[in-house]
Amino acid sequence: MTTIFLVCAVVGGTILAFQFVMTFAGFGDSEFDIGDDLPDSFDTALDTDAFDGDLNVSDSHGSTTMFGVLSFKTVVAAMTFFGIAGMAAETGGMSRPSQLTIAIVAGFGALYGVYYLLRSVYRLAQSGNLRISNAIGRTATVNIAIPAANDGQGKVQVKIQDRLEEFAAVTTAAEKLSSGAKVVVVSVVSGNTLEVEPLVEEAEATV
Repeated sequence: MTTIFLVCAVVGGTILAFQFVMTFAGFGDSEFDIGDDLPDSFDTALDTDAFDGDLNVSDSHGSTTMFGVLSFKTVVAAMTFFGIAGMAAETGGMSRPSQLTIAIVAGFGALYGVYYLLRSVYRLAQSGNLRISNAIGRTATVNIAIPAANDGQGKVQVKIQDRLEEFAAVTTAAEKLSSGAKVVVVSVVSGNTLEVEPLVEEAEATV
């Protein structure tokens, strides 16, 4: 068991140290690495048009299942702590079954600990990213007049994710939407351009 514990501690610890040095030296984008290392279901859960400011991270395959937890970083952490805990137990003169039990418990603890740490960091990173699709269904104010019948672009201001943002906007409405008019966002046309329509109250008042 000594050899197994030693190999796990040395190999896992070396990889962890290498990752730390590379990140500290600026050879990688930590946000990209974190997002790329997490299960795909996190991206699916986060990429939603119904986001209302409260980030809801969920794993559709079950975040507590072993399949969802396994990743390169979590496995390396588990290997490292398995080896370190096993060697510590052996140095303490414990029996082989006790050594193995302590090593396994430490390995699983590191596995899930790193998993939840990565998930928390990823949530923070994602909460800072502005998703234009979150504007759909929200009320906006025309900042620069929008030509009628998709004849050009104007600009609107809309509050999404607790931030007031300005986007280019078009409309299929038969009449021009003047500056200051209240509109509702119906879709994202492309890039940062929204499609808007007049609010029902304004449409009725015009008739």
